[in-house]
Amino acid sequence: MRSEYDFSGGVRGKHYKALQEGYTVRIRKTDGTVIETCVGAKGTVTLAPDVREYFPTSQAVNRALRTLISIVPRKQRAVASKERGSKDKRKLVAKSRARRLR
Repeated sequence: MRSEYDFSGGVRGKHYKALQEGYTVRIRKTDGTVIETCVGAKGTVTLAPDVREYFPTSQAVNRALRTLISIVPRKQRAVASKERGSKDKRKLVAKSRARRLR
């Protein structure tokens, strides 16, 4: 950094919370149409840099995950959807699985 840069009035993480909540990008075209894209909204998953090398787009990630989902037996998928309930229920399922594996 150069000595003339002054960050003494800066606030660390000033916009972090707002970015976590998401924001909308609007692109106004010359023909009058507007394209809106939601960025960082609830439910956004962030990929690690090493994973991003293999999955550069949302479509690539979704395709890979759908392939993985199709491989998982239907019975496990049904159990997984039931596990999305309360945290206590998840703990009970994990304990029962651990007992079965012993």
